[in-house]
Amino acid sequence: MSDFSLRRQARLRREYLYRKGIEERHATVKQKKNKIKDAIDGEKEIPTALKQKALGYMASGEWDDPGPKLAAELGGEAAGGSTDIDDEYRWAGVEDPKIVITTSRDPSSKLKQFAKEIKLLFPNSQRINRGNYESKQLMEACRSNDVTDFIVLHETRGQPDGLVVSHLPNGPTAYFTLADVVMRHDIPKIGTMSEQFPHLIFHNFKSKVGLRTQNILKYLFPVPKEDSRRIVTFINWDDWILFRQHTYKKIDGGKDHELSEIGPRFSMKLYKIIMGTIDQENAADTEFVLRPYMNTAKKRRFLSDDDPW
Repeated sequence: MSDFSLRRQARLRREYLYRKGIEERHATVKQKKNKIKDAIDGEKEIPTALKQKALGYMASGEWDDPGPKLAAELGGEAAGGSTDIDDEYRWAGVEDPKIVITTSRDPSSKLKQFAKEIKLLFPNSQRINRGNYESKQLMEACRSNDVTDFIVLHETRGQPDGLVVSHLPNGPTAYFTLADVVMRHDIPKIGTMSEQFPHLIFHNFKSKVGLRTQNILKYLFPVPKEDSRRIVTFINWDDWILFRQHTYKKIDGGKDHELSEIGPRFSMKLYKIIMGTIDQENAADTEFVLRPYMNTAKKRRFLSDDDPW
């Protein structure tokens, strides 16, 4: 890659991070103002942490202008209240994602088989052998070929136990732990693998982290056709994301439906999100990190309960 391309890439990333920082600050202020406004409208006590700033927020009078509120409802609310999704996923739903899947170095036969099944899971994806390539080399090649997402699968002693999803060109990158991996051929009465674009089901992704995770996973799939009979399900259960994949067919003259699991089957747990790509892990800001031993009064659930950020 030429020096000009490297400088241009660095400049675009600085501009992106600057816009994202401004949007996040505005979103934080907006959230606090809305909490104060809701307390006043409901004749409730203003939260203690906001009492000192309430008069200053009230003086700004921004609640009387419906424009920012409507823009957030129509755009950024889907991303958890921020409009950075306009930069990160601006072509989602317009152009199909283009995904590259690879593994850690020297993969076992089981990890290679799992990578093949993950390739079948994501439409418009291709699997490449890792070889001796560094992450930086792979990311440069992906950027030059308009790849939208880069997925890396990891293992421990032959058992798949990690999945990294890096969105291009500027991130985010999500790191997941894998558990309870069941290959397609290990599922009894397995159905035939469908190549249709799947309908997606997300259950219990309610917090800001949950919505962020939902977007990262959702935009790996293209928009399905209405008559598609393939279903991909992500269910949040106690911060574990249970993945299942089915097809269905109509029975009894169309009055009922029969599901057939087509696999694979696994569980995922998010443990980190960074504001950059996988080759920028040491330089990019950390957007979220799981701290399982945090000293809290009750167990905190990151994907479904109140915002932990």
